[in-house]
Amino acid sequence: MLPAFNITDVFNVFLLGSALLGFCLSFFMFFSKYGKNKSLLFLNLMILTIALNNFQSWALALNLFQHKFMLSYIQIPWHFLSGPFFYAFLVNYLDIVNHQKKILKYFIFVFLLMCIAQISFVIFSSTGGATEEELNYIYERYTSFEELISFISSISIFVYSYYVLRNKEQLFQKILSFDNLKWIYNFFKLTGIVYLLWVFALVIKFSLNFSGFIYSYYPLRISTTVIIFILGYQGIKYLRILKERKHIREESENETIAEIQEEKELSTKYEEHFLNVDSYVKTNKKFLQPKYTLQNLSKDVSIGTSTLSAIINNNAKKSFVDYINEMRVEQAKKFLLNPKYESYTIASIGLESGFNSKSAFYDVFKKHAGCTPLAFKNSNC
Repeated sequence: MLPAFNITDVFNVFLLGSALLGFCLSFFMFFSKYGKNKSLLFLNLMILTIALNNFQSWALALNLFQHKFMLSYIQIPWHFLSGPFFYAFLVNYLDIVNHQKKILKYFIFVFLLMCIAQISFVIFSSTGGATEEELNYIYERYTSFEELISFISSISIFVYSYYVLRNKEQLFQKILSFDNLKWIYNFFKLTGIVYLLWVFALVIKFSLNFSGFIYSYYPLRISTTVIIFILGYQGIKYLRILKERKHIREESENETIAEIQEEKELSTKYEEHFLNVDSYVKTNKKFLQPKYTLQNLSKDVSIGTSTLSAIINNNAKKSFVDYINEMRVEQAKKFLLNPKYESYTIASIGLESGFNSKSAFYDVFKKHAGCTPLAFKNSNC
């Protein structure tokens, strides 16, 4: 005959399993590539506190700690630290630590005080001659009020963390250029459900006078565990993406700076070459040769044609053909305005200026001067 289905046993197995998975995830995160990163470290600590809380709940459910050693109970309020650790993760991930309140150290101090107060309370209560059942009730009532304080503190930090994320965007514009933080906003939405379940569990616990309430915590434990593992996975994923994108952008910026520097050096070098080339062409009046090409100039100045073309393009801001033709047009303008050549034909002036035909002279002259050679001669342009 199969044993009867016991939901408590199933849930206890879930608690142990989730705790062990939490420890494994925490171990993996700590020794991962980015494990020493502060934001991931605090996220890791948050997951660890949830895992410890679940492990402790499992141990208490099986009476592994009660009435052992010098204390009647051991029930450390790990849940008190989950909120502060999440806040520390958030401000470190957003890189706004220097702009926000450093509240974690105060919560750790209060956490230690709560542990000391609980131990003192248990020792004091145990010496009063109360029965085991009475001690159970007293201790459960004490830890319930302790949990209520933890809930108020946690939801306060949660609300403040959301306020920082929503209203302090001017402080983390750099992060927003890498991450739209949608996954963190989704986490806040899911966590809001967890707090509702926590409220439900506390209401049931107080209304049942601190006994028979264990079932009300099942949805809370399950949802908390699931969400924490989702956050752990996404934290590792998006932190890796953030780091990789930062590295890519830094490398890209360094490459851009190097390219700009190289272009400046090349531009300076090209400028020096251009001055020499320009001087050579004008001094030797190479532009007056109708068939003078880029290849001819390349041989004359001992510079490769592609390099020479780049030098002219970068400094004269025009192609070799336009560069040479502009000199020819300027030479033709001088002839056309010189009274000595007033009776000379336009064709003679064009050919002597370096053009290989009358039609080419007219076309090029109009392109550069905006009018025909004859109109220019008559001062109509």
